Amino acid sequence: MLDRDGPVPLYVQVADVVQERITGGRLRTGDAVPSEATLEAEFGIAKTTARNVARELRRRGLVHTVPGEGTFVGPPGVPRRKPTRALHVLVRDDLVARIRRGELRPNRALPAETTLMRQYGIAKSTARRVLALLLEQRWAVTVPHRGTYVPDPSDWPTT
Repeated sequence: MLDRDGPVPLYVQVADVVQERITGGRLRTGDAVPSEATLEAEFGIAKTTARNVARELRRRGLVHTVPGEGTFVGPPGVPRRKPTRALHVLVRDDLVARIRRGELRPNRALPAETTLMRQYGIAKSTARRVLALLLEQRWAVTVPHRGTYVPDPSDWPTT
């Protein structure tokens, strides 16, 4: 992509796509903007580029950032829309559904933390909470020095 002054930086191109989602109504006032990890996975960009996307959107006055919580559409002070369920529970639910459908097979490794972070656009602490919840509810077992695995169906929870 070129303009009169030369090539348009990649972070500006990605910011344009996110801006289009905002102006098109796919992202509404108070919604969370896709995380850096989500932008990295979706657009195949580096973490620094993803960070610059949020900076560019703030410069344009489209979003604001709340330290420790994320970047949200609209000016500071607007009510933030929160998901009806915690993010780690939503990811856990998706993984359980994938186990039940056979996408994640018994006696096979579950995705690692870094894979979960990339696939779902979540933080490392959230990925750890997801895996801990799967272990606690018996949807996963840990094999020492090997990883976290899908258990045999006979060991799955009944509820």
